[in-house]
Amino acid sequence: MDPIKLLESTLSLAPFEYLREVWVAAGMNPALAKVITDVIGVVILASFCLLIVLFLIWLERKVLARMQDRIGPNRVGGKFGLLQTLADALKLVSKEAITPAGADKIAFNLAPILMVMTALLMWAVIPFAPGVIGSDLNIGLFYILAVSSASVVCLLLAGWGSNNKYALLGAFRAVAQMVSYEVPMVLSLLVPLILARSMQMGEIIAAQTIPFLILAPISALIFFISALAETGRTPFDLLEAESEIIAGFHIEYGGMKWSMFMLAEFVGTLFMSALFTTVYLGGWRFFGVENVVLGNIQIGNLLAMLVFFLKTFAVFMVFIWIRGTLPRVRIDQLLDFNWKFLVPLTIVLTMMVVILDKVLELNGIAGWNRAIVHLISNVVLAFITLELLRRRGRQIREEMEGSRQAGPDDHHDADGHGHEADHGHGHELAHAAGD
Repeated sequence: MDPIKLLESTLSLAPFEYLREVWVAAGMNPALAKVITDVIGVVILASFCLLIVLFLIWLERKVLARMQDRIGPNRVGGKFGLLQTLADALKLVSKEAITPAGADKIAFNLAPILMVMTALLMWAVIPFAPGVIGSDLNIGLFYILAVSSASVVCLLLAGWGSNNKYALLGAFRAVAQMVSYEVPMVLSLLVPLILARSMQMGEIIAAQTIPFLILAPISALIFFISALAETGRTPFDLLEAESEIIAGFHIEYGGMKWSMFMLAEFVGTLFMSALFTTVYLGGWRFFGVENVVLGNIQIGNLLAMLVFFLKTFAVFMVFIWIRGTLPRVRIDQLLDFNWKFLVPLTIVLTMMVVILDKVLELNGIAGWNRAIVHLISNVVLAFITLELLRRRGRQIREEMEGSRQAGPDDHHDADGHGHEADHGHGHELAHAAGD
């Protein structure tokens, strides 16, 4: 094995292909060589996803602290508190693993494991650079949606297996929230799927000579909001809701079992950032950086991976920013916002993109002309939506103000009919509140 060639293949992010060639030349069965390199790749990817959580938690703590005029972790691990998360992880590992006496032991202990497995499985189809992908399935986008849906079952399994009414209530809320927001997420992802004419992640990136964020900003916004709800992030962190249902579905979990749910949340959040980067920001594409050559060494793939992670962490910072800014919404507000606003808007958007893109294709309009037409259509739809919301809000305010103004006159009715007038006023308020 030539160490120079191994180094060059590593810089071009193709060391597994080189190792397979060397092992096959040495007499190893090609199928066995592929299995070994695939297993090594899975171990590396899974280890990266699990270990990066230590950094993500530290990063979120520091950023939120700065937003709230605090210092954040600053003792363990030197000036910046870099080892604080590692100390927390060691503390959780050293805690006793407790299973409640009345719990379903199989369901209770299996739920956190399945939760982490679900979060890790989705990374298999994310392209980090040209050709650097676990499995470039031709139904990659569908695979992601299918695997992410399994997390709902894991949460329900945790709530049911705990044999605790608060855990079960939290699990029911989790199912209601995550199932609801999967609808606009799927519909919003139909837009880049239509624009790219493919569900394969590599082809979606290849189709983005112009990032789909420019062509379909409303779709990107809806997907981002749905991702917040899917990962249980603020303002949709009702899966825990400590002030209402005592930590929700994982109230009975402690130590390492509890930390596995938190690990899955951070891995899932980073994945949603990576998926947003892949589908709307062009993935690793950045002015042909993937074609850069240094001397005789192809380092474009390495630079492309760097670009991909810079975009991913930029999106992750928006997740943190929203957590430090917005308060938690109520469960009724969460569901109303989804079913009464996001779903109808996404259906209209999807139909508009399907018809408009087909018309543009038939007329041979492509490139920036196509992008500008789609962008203008999104701006018009956004303006119409905001105008309808403004009119509806004004109508509700006028009804409420009219009811309040009628109240004092009815209460001081000189003819002695104040009781009847108040009764009617109550019906008006109820009707206005219902609207």
